[in-house]
Amino acid sequence: MSNSRSAINDITPYIYGTTKLGDEAISHEERIKIARAAMNSGVWFHTARMYGNALEVLGEVFAEEPAKVPKLIIKIGWENIGQLRGVIEENIKPLGLSGVQLGQLCLGGELAKDFANGGDCYRVFQDLKDEGLVQGYVVEAFPWTSEPPLKALRAGYTEGIIDGFIFYLNPLQRFASNELWNEIVERDQPIIAMRTVSGGPVHSLRDVPGFAWKDYLQKRAVEVAPIFERSTIKSWTEFCVRFAHSFPQVKATVGSTSHVENLNEFLSAKENIEPLPASICKEIEALHHKWSNELDMLAEPWTM
Repeated sequence: MSNSRSAINDITPYIYGTTKLGDEAISHEERIKIARAAMNSGVWFHTARMYGNALEVLGEVFAEEPAKVPKLIIKIGWENIGQLRGVIEENIKPLGLSGVQLGQLCLGGELAKDFANGGDCYRVFQDLKDEGLVQGYVVEAFPWTSEPPLKALRAGYTEGIIDGFIFYLNPLQRFASNELWNEIVERDQPIIAMRTVSGGPVHSLRDVPGFAWKDYLQKRAVEVAPIFERSTIKSWTEFCVRFAHSFPQVKATVGSTSHVENLNEFLSAKENIEPLPASICKEIEALHHKWSNELDMLAEPWTM
């Protein structure tokens, strides 16, 4: 793999999220079917070892048509630099690959501290790139993990080694802290937006009991649904894809599905993307800022 060009520059505007490929409540045949359809579309994939046997499903599909294997983002980390190589190898072995395009850095424990302070992790990141295991990195952010990347970004440690940032960014969620978000925008850092449709259609999130996996999403859907309706856009998927791409820093949005018809909605929405009107984006941005202060930054880790 050549490291002369940042892999993020070649990313597709929609990335297929593979969470559902590890869901054993879905038949193996159906998971193979959706993986093939996504692969045949030519989009990038996002995957991780913690998604059940998603890697094995992907490995099976990749082996069928090696020429169509997509470019990939994999989750890597976790608590110290000694884990990085093993985590990458744990991901790429079932895929039958020698390396991937982007590693999503999930920072915890000593690794997060080392990252924030410009430590030895940056040398290891470069070593892994030089070996071709990854071509680049994007840093994951949640409300409870935003401080280390914020500190590193402000200090300039990320320059030349980190290609961008990846976090939930959709009409109901913006999981970088307000401070990290402002810094990313001011410094024009590339963003990959995860969880494209916020977990489902906004009217279902608002009106169907139990549809939202957490109560806060239902409450946020109450606030966002009128904005969506005023937009006159018929498809929630289109609205969400356009919302993410309304920010110039956003290079792609990651959405997961196990249904071919939903995949086709994502694929349709990525064609000829037009940003949403600025007034709509400003309304939602104001909600994001408010929600971050009221709930996100106060939440216990992984409760959202």
